[in-house]
This record gives sequence, C-alpha cells and structure tokens, in this order.
Amino acid sequence: MERTDNRQLMGIVSTLAGAIAWGFSGTCVQYLFSSTALDPILLTTIRQFGAGLVFLVVLLATQKDTLRAMLADRPTLKRLVIFGSCGLFLNSAVYATAISYTNAGTATVLQSLNIVFVLAISCLRERRRPQQLELVALVCALAATFLIATHGDPTAIHMPILGLFFGIATAAAATFYTMYPRPLFERWGSFPVTGIGMLLGGITGLVVCTANGTIPEGIPPLDLASIAVLAVAVLVGTFGAYGLFLHGISIVGPLWGNMLGAAEPVSATVITALWLGTAFSWADWAGLALMVATIFLVAIQTNRP
Repeated sequence: MERTDNRQLMGIVSTLAGAIAWGFSGTCVQYLFSSTALDPILLTTIRQFGAGLVFLVVLLATQKDTLRAMLADRPTLKRLVIFGSCGLFLNSAVYATAISYTNAGTATVLQSLNIVFVLAISCLRERRRPQQLELVALVCALAATFLIATHGDPTAIHMPILGLFFGIATAAAATFYTMYPRPLFERWGSFPVTGIGMLLGGITGLVVCTANGTIPEGIPPLDLASIAVLAVAVLVGTFGAYGLFLHGISIVGPLWGNMLGAAEPVSATVITALWLGTAFSWADWAGLALMVATIFLVAIQTNRP
C-alpha cells in the first residue's frame, strides 16, 4: 500500500512539474514571437525535433533494447507515428498559433477546456456519470484558469475568431495526446513512447516546413537572447514538459492528470510576473488558491482504494 501511495505521489508531482514547465514554454513562445520573425510551425518544428533528439540520445544510452523492440514492432510504430504527428506536433503547433493570435495566458485557458473533453470521454467509455469529486475538481480547475488568464474580467477573453478556433483546437489536440498513448505507456513505458513520438513529431514538422517553403527560406536571424530562450524552450518547455507531464499521466490517468494541468496558467502567471514585471491581482491569488484546491482533490481521489 505504501509503495502504491508513493507511486501516486510521484505521478502527481511529475504531472505538476510538467504542467509548470508547459506554462513556462508558453511565455517563452510569446517572447520569441515578439522578438523574432519565427512563425508558429517553424518554432514548433525546432522545439519538437530538438527535444526529440535529446530524448533519442538518452534512450540510446539507457534503453537501447526497448528502443530497438519498439521500432521493430510495426503496430507500435504505426501508433507512434499517429501519436507524434496528430498528438504532440499538432498540439504544439496549434498552441503556438493560438498564442500568435492572442497571448500565452488566453491560449492556455482555452487549452484547459481539454479537462471537459477528457471527463466527457472518460464517462462515456466507462458508461457512468461524473463523480461528485470529479465535478468539484473540474469546477476548481476551470475557475482557476479563468481567473489567472482574465484577472476576473470576462471581457478580457475577447479575441480574434482564429485565436478562438486555434485555442479550442489546442484543447482537442491535448485531449488526444494524453488519452491515445495509454496502451503504449502500459507496454513500453512513458519515456520511450514520449521520446520517439516527439522525434516523429519533429520529423512531421520538417515535412510540413519543407512543403510550405519555410525551410528553403531558412531560419530568420536570432540574437543571443532569442537563441537562449529557444534553447530553454526546447530543453525545459518541450523535453521536460512533455516527458514529465506524460509520465505523470501514465500513473494518475488522463482525467486527473489533466485536472492537475490547471497548474499551467498558474506557472505562466508567476513566470510572467517575475520575467516581465506583471503585478499580481486578487484574481491571481484566487486562481492560485483554487489550483491548490484542485491538487488536493486529485490527491484524495487518486489515493482512494
């Protein structure tokens, strides 16, 4: 029992760390859009391919036999291609695009709609009604993201129609990439599945950039600060974020993992305040409190027998 409790705690901590890193990546993306001529697809390709290479190096050093077995299994390879291209790459691409039309906070709160999608799909699959604790955690998580992103002002979420479209598309893609690889996680483990999926997502981006003419034109000029932010976005906001978040979800499950994903706008708010000097408001503190409540509810639910 103690080992199970420790594993659940590790899953919660890992999911939270990944969500915080993902919120940080949104701030990095917004900074890069404001300081460079990188477009969303090219930026996503660099992040995914770079992080995929890091995953590959680690896998070759630590899980070479698992890597070889995965790539030799054709059904697994097919699912990995779908996971990498339609899950990881698509999620990052539409998220970056949503940021380009709105901002990191608004894009993050729209992505948090995936909590609703995951809960609905989970209930339909299991042919049950939502549990009371699930609904309470859902309300807390959505309220937290709303308050963090809008500072309590509903008019602050007004946005271009394309921003709304890509924000909802981000939520749909996030729902897919957190639920689809579950059988792969159970068979191979979260790290190798995430790593190969990330590399395949980066290759998908290279194909898209080649087809639309972005790669032939080359990467636009970057100053040292932008290069540093891009490197951190690859290592922390992509390699770290996806690796930790999906590992946590492989333990606590996609439903509660996505509830914990409400930490994303919290991290985005804190990082923005520290980095760009944005002041905290009453809504920020209220959102932080609701996020803490969500974490406790998830901890209670995942440790129930």
